[in-house]
This record gives sequence, structure tokens and C-alpha cells, in this order.
Amino acid sequence: MDGNGLAIAQPCTSVKTFVDTNILVYAYDRGAGDKYTKARRTVAELWEDGSGVLSTQVLQEFYINVRRKARRPISISSARSLVADYMAWDPIVNDGTSILEAMEAERHFKISFWDALIIVAAQKGRAEVILSEDFSHEQIFGSVRVLNPFLAV
Repeated sequence: MDGNGLAIAQPCTSVKTFVDTNILVYAYDRGAGDKYTKARRTVAELWEDGSGVLSTQVLQEFYINVRRKARRPISISSARSLVADYMAWDPIVNDGTSILEAMEAERHFKISFWDALIIVAAQKGRAEVILSEDFSHEQIFGSVRVLNPFLAV
């Protein structure tokens, strides 16, 4: 279990799924209502089947947002503990090559650099799906498809 009761399991052969910052934050923001419930269930399933993927960018944004922007912020020590737990997902590190690839994806897809960096990390992590509410639901970026878990059936 992670520090907040989400099961930590061994990886299996499920579809690799990249989790964007907003989904991860909702999973720990008890003030987010239905989004909290859905995100929590979604992230728990990824822990259970070992198919979750994220990046250093997501962990950095998560750490700040869950402490400062969440409706019910958590403590620094709790946020640190969660980030440490998510290191088990072997986060994709955004290196120099990732930055250059994100610049190209930004131009090609006409999206923000930060969104392009998410796409590049998802591709490097061999994810087939990105869970996010910041992109258009069902949008395709190369080898990854975006799903908004709050809209998906």
C-alpha cells in the first residue's frame, strides 16, 4: 500500500497507461468530489495491475499542486511520501533528447511545450493511453491516445 491506502502491486501485461498530473492530484484531493472518487479508483487499478506510467514532470507538478492548489492540500511530508511511493513506477526522466523531441511535437501537433513533454514521456514509457482532462478526449498523438477518465465509459 502507498501512504494513502492505494494498493501497490507487481507489474503485469495490462495496457501501459500514462497518468497526467491532474488525474494524480484528484486521486489525493479529498475536496475534489466525484473526480476524487473516479481518479482514486483509476489510480488504484493502475497500482493493482502494474500498468501505470508517469514522468518526473508529473511528479514535480503533483508535489506542488497537491500541497498548494488542491481543494484540501496535504502536508509536505505526506506529499514527499507519495512521490517516493510513485518512484516504484520507474518515472520517465525528461532528458535533453526528450526536450528536443517535445519541441518537435509542440510544432507538429500545435500544442504547448509542456503538453508535448507529456506526450514524449508517454511514448518513451511505451504507454498506449494518456489519462488526462487537459487534452481532448480520444485525441491521438502518434502512438498514444488520450482518455479523459471523467468522460470515458
